[in-house]
Amino acid sequence: MTVDGTDFHVGGNNSKFHSHKFKKNALRYEVCVCIQTGDIVWINGPYEAGSWPDINIFRDGLRHFLDENERVEADDGYIGDSPKYIKCPAGFTNIKANERMQCFARRRHETINKRFKNWKILSTNFRHDLRRHGDVFRAVVVITQLAINNGEKPFQVKYDPFF
Repeated sequence: MTVDGTDFHVGGNNSKFHSHKFKKNALRYEVCVCIQTGDIVWINGPYEAGSWPDINIFRDGLRHFLDENERVEADDGYIGDSPKYIKCPAGFTNIKANERMQCFARRRHETINKRFKNWKILSTNFRHDLRRHGDVFRAVVVITQLAINNGEKPFQVKYDPFF
């Protein structure tokens, strides 16, 4: 599976929420997508974007659920857990010939993140009680997965897990 964090604008002026990715205050969620099917298989959050880099969210949650010798594809923001838990482009064990295949898997993941942001409530400043943001995000994830199940599949990725 691929793993990545995605940020959603929440407004306000608190440095704990300031997203360096987003350049605004945001809540961050961790999302995993199955490389073989394109299904959303894991979500975790919300976290304060300014206080929680992607790798710390991974260490707080998903890493504890991986089987022995199981690794996930990620961008170089996760290099601190490579190669034991993460396969990333800058990892010293990464084979140059695999980078294109890995890039396609990460790109497809970004298309799933973009589908979440097609929902106005997640793409604009969240004006409701922040304690409800996680409920809204989870509802959007479920609807997005239902759309995938009903034919709106993301592009396929050819991936050899043994590289």
